[in-house]
Amino acid sequence: MEETKYWVAFSRIPAVGAVRVHLLLDAFGGLKEAWAATSADLTAAGLDRRVVASVSHLRPRLDPDAEMDRLESQGIQVLTWDDAGYPPMLKEIYDPPPVLYVKGELRPEDERAVAVVGTRGATAYGREACAALVRDLASSGVTIVSGLARGIDGIAHRVALEVRGRTIGVMGSGLDIVYPREHAGLAGEIVESGALVGEYPLGVRPRPQNFPRRNRIISGLALGVLVVEASETSGAMWTVRWALDQGREVFAVPGSIFSPVSRGVNRLVQDGAKLVLSHTDVLEELNLSALGHGAAYQQEMPGFLGPGTRDRGQGARSEEQDALLSFIGHEPVHIDEVCRSAGVAIASVSSTLAILEIQGVVKQVGAMHYVRVREGSVAYQPVL
Repeated sequence: MEETKYWVAFSRIPAVGAVRVHLLLDAFGGLKEAWAATSADLTAAGLDRRVVASVSHLRPRLDPDAEMDRLESQGIQVLTWDDAGYPPMLKEIYDPPPVLYVKGELRPEDERAVAVVGTRGATAYGREACAALVRDLASSGVTIVSGLARGIDGIAHRVALEVRGRTIGVMGSGLDIVYPREHAGLAGEIVESGALVGEYPLGVRPRPQNFPRRNRIISGLALGVLVVEASETSGAMWTVRWALDQGREVFAVPGSIFSPVSRGVNRLVQDGAKLVLSHTDVLEELNLSALGHGAAYQQEMPGFLGPGTRDRGQGARSEEQDALLSFIGHEPVHIDEVCRSAGVAIASVSSTLAILEIQGVVKQVGAMHYVRVREGSVAYQPVL
């Protein structure tokens, strides 16, 4: 604890990152000694004048003991490179954070992790694909890592929680500032069944420049990165770049050639990313197939890219319901189109769809558009 508080104090000085922490450790043997060093000693250790000036300016304003008290009051743990609990895979990357703030619990089994990332503006197809894959991966014992953002990130976390799997949220701010705000409840649930982690001290706001660097931690904690819908300029592509630099596997869920949010992920497939149609594609590539044999859900993904056969386990349906269901696939269809295709009055179609929705066979995804729910899939929120 005595040494840790100085790691925390130095993390408050933005100019002192991983490379400069190494210089300080080499020169002084510990950060407690470095904290007490003179400007001349810091210069001799290899810090340039700008960094030395920053340390000299901020050090009198920082109280290492008070920093630790604040963290304790928030229930936040501190892990440094010297701690046995620091994630081994993260420590191996080129630029691991010297201090990792953790709220919740990291476990040894979290080394079997897959990062799931994608667009904030996910389509109905993307939401369903993400939910289906995460459900099966999390049920197989894979920890799901993501960035707590809207869209694919939020769906990934929620579905992992719904099947009682483990999930880790990596934040681009201090752990006391949840972004986006509407995910505050989700963040609380993650703490109960996994962990929130980040490299930024308490009170650091979610500035845009924080997120590209945050993404190296997302990929660094995982064996591979699964991309579900991403444009060519999506922030998810930063995570892919980090993953490639770190020697991680990259997986891609193919999307429509007409969809802007699928252009990036389809390009990844062209460039050699592993195309994914089922969670088993991920498990096999990562040599985790043994996990899949013990999963709570053992099924492939029929109908994943199009309408499937009659759902089993949903209870008997009438011929009228089955006939109506034949006009609903995994792409959103408006109720008026269903009426025209089936040649049935809207009142009858509306009541039948309501029954099918209660049965969990179809789902309204907004503005009276319906999609077919894949058998055994987990419900996800339409807007995240």
